[in-house]
Amino acid sequence: MANTNQYINPLIVQRADPYIYKHTDGYYYFTASVPAYNLIEIRRAKTLAGLAHAAPRTIWRKHESGPMSQLIWAPELHYIDGKWFVYFAAAETTALDENGMFQHRMFCIECDAENPMESEDNWFEHGQVVTDKDTFCLDATCFEANDKLYYVWAQKDKAIRGNSNLYIAEMENPWTLKTKPVMLSKPEFDWEIIGFWVNEGPAIIHRNGRYFLTYSASATDENYAMGMLTVKDDVDLLDASNWSKSKEPVFKSDLATHQYGPGHNSFTVAEDGKTDIMVYHCRDYTEIKGDPLYDPNRHTKVQPFTWNDDGTPNFGKPVPYNYD
Repeated sequence: MANTNQYINPLIVQRADPYIYKHTDGYYYFTASVPAYNLIEIRRAKTLAGLAHAAPRTIWRKHESGPMSQLIWAPELHYIDGKWFVYFAAAETTALDENGMFQHRMFCIECDAENPMESEDNWFEHGQVVTDKDTFCLDATCFEANDKLYYVWAQKDKAIRGNSNLYIAEMENPWTLKTKPVMLSKPEFDWEIIGFWVNEGPAIIHRNGRYFLTYSASATDENYAMGMLTVKDDVDLLDASNWSKSKEPVFKSDLATHQYGPGHNSFTVAEDGKTDIMVYHCRDYTEIKGDPLYDPNRHTKVQPFTWNDDGTPNFGKPVPYNYD
């Protein structure tokens, strides 16, 4: 059984939507939403624990106006064909539309330097990642399978109740979709529709002949929880019927240890190169003053997880805070 207390938690305070990538250079790279939602930063360290004290480097700042000028959310750092890419969501305004929705779209920036932290000047904008719907969308991730690059994200469909569903498409290149988006999941179970009808924050891990897609659902308070989709790795990933969806959450709040609303996760591997690590954010209280969106205390946590006999992940419960 993995030692779930081997890391200090929270690892990094006031960083929601955390993403950690272990690169071939031996460094862990970390990015996440910053509380001001005004820039994208990266930090790196040789160990997961070292990320807590690593100096962040700003690689991109929001525009003064236009589609990339407000509410910079959920950056993810990916290394594809020798270049670095960051996916993120941004909006033109903080105002809500006629349906009470934010107005985010998804964007991509690229860096071809060996070290992505060298300078802001090394990053250039590809602009919006365009889908088949001009609606609220966010939380993009990507993964490679069978020599193809796939894009997974959350988006609003005006014909479907709720804020966002999960979609997948093959990519022509890291900033352009090649195929028509396919919906993999929508909010439907009771635990997915508390406060808001939401499926968002997808993350992919490949093990035991399957791809596991975790995601987060419901409002971003103590009701926020993680679900999971599963597909065999030798079938058509763009056929939604090949994916199965867990009816119950696979990771949720633990009231006994005051861990509330765990979610928007990513996956990495421990220093031993073997142990799987889940990265996610969480709060330790439920009484949020004002809009939960602007409460900065969703902290980054990391914990090892194991695998069940049937080859599925066992995430356990959110580990308690253990810092002094």
